[in-house]
Amino acid sequence: MSKPVSQPPPPEPVVTGWWVPFADFLAKERRYSAYTVRNYRRAFEDFYHWLHAAGLWADGFDRLETRDLRDFVIEGQHRFDRRTLHLHVSALRAFFKFWLRRGRVKRNPFIGVPLPKLEKRLPKFLTESQMKLLLTGPQCLLENGSADAFTAWRDRLAMELLYGGGLRVSELTGLNYGDIDFTSGVARVLGKGKKTRLCPFGRVGMAVLDKWKREFARDTAHTAPVLVTPKHERLPVRQVQLLLKRYLALADLPMDLTPHKLRHSYATHLLNAGADLRLVQELLGHVNLNTTQVYTHVSVARLRDIYAKAHPRA
Repeated sequence: MSKPVSQPPPPEPVVTGWWVPFADFLAKERRYSAYTVRNYRRAFEDFYHWLHAAGLWADGFDRLETRDLRDFVIEGQHRFDRRTLHLHVSALRAFFKFWLRRGRVKRNPFIGVPLPKLEKRLPKFLTESQMKLLLTGPQCLLENGSADAFTAWRDRLAMELLYGGGLRVSELTGLNYGDIDFTSGVARVLGKGKKTRLCPFGRVGMAVLDKWKREFARDTAHTAPVLVTPKHERLPVRQVQLLLKRYLALADLPMDLTPHKLRHSYATHLLNAGADLRLVQELLGHVNLNTTQVYTHVSVARLRDIYAKAHPRA
């Protein structure tokens, strides 16, 4: 599917009058991440351009009918994959709900608009042996002289905490020394919606963290970042994504795997080992148990595969 053609931003009065108050609400009241607000903005801008091209903008947002939005969804299926379209519509429903409550529109035209069914996709994850191979990458580079000690141990720590603690990449880069109880090996992590949860890092993760703190950290104050650049500035999310690509290539693993897939691996391996589903939900910081249950499908699929290979009646 081809990518949508890049469009100029909507006129300034549209942005300041309609988008900015909604964006402030998302960031300050709902406490959405900058990444989520950016995606909502893309949905808003795409919708404005569609209205303009369809000749519907002259009447503004308040004259739209459900049939207009059905056309938007139908055309959107030619421009976006189904998951992106669902995310766009979800963002626009929230936009109209916001202005409906403030009396600026009389209806939410996205209510009741049918959407194409989402294909059920199981989360990608690494097997335990693949994870072990991935985590040896920094030491291999250090031993053959392709990485200095600071980089090798920093990268090892990043991957150990993503996998050992089930962290989101933004939670990893936002982690400060004051968030970690070094005695218990548990961190207080600030997650989605500014909600906090407790994340055990495990024996191996804490051992790597202790070494990093002792030998490479310049500042270990309460508010100092754990993961830093060689200039000892907080490590950006993009840098974590890039370092993972380096070790995926070294281990000959799929290059489309992202830091979030290490979180998938964390959840799947816990459930495969018999961890309680609600405990995994709590460790991941999922509000809804249904979000966590997708990992049970992975475990069931693995059991089916084992059965099919091993049982004479399979």
